[in-house]
Amino acid sequence: MTETHAADTYVEDIDDGLDAPSAELEREADAILAEADAAAEAAPRPLRQAVREDARMAGDWGRTRAQRLRGSVESDPVRASLYALGIGVVIGLLAAR
Repeated sequence: MTETHAADTYVEDIDDGLDAPSAELEREADAILAEADAAAEAAPRPLRQAVREDARMAGDWGRTRAQRLRGSVESDPVRASLYALGIGVVIGLLAAR
């Protein structure tokens, strides 16, 4: 009688392939971590500069969200109006308590 033994399989041994979506995500994550490391190694910024940069980033974020909202309202104004009406009714009921 022959006895066969399969070797233990480790996570590191599994080859997903270079074109798998998980491989792409890993490459992007590595790039983000490398950028964070490079930014951490840079000299500390003055407080005013840091606040200005953060305010600029917050403004950009707000403008982007406003454009997305404006586009979705323009593409389907009836649904947006009904959502606004429903939210207004709920807030009105909560405020009347």
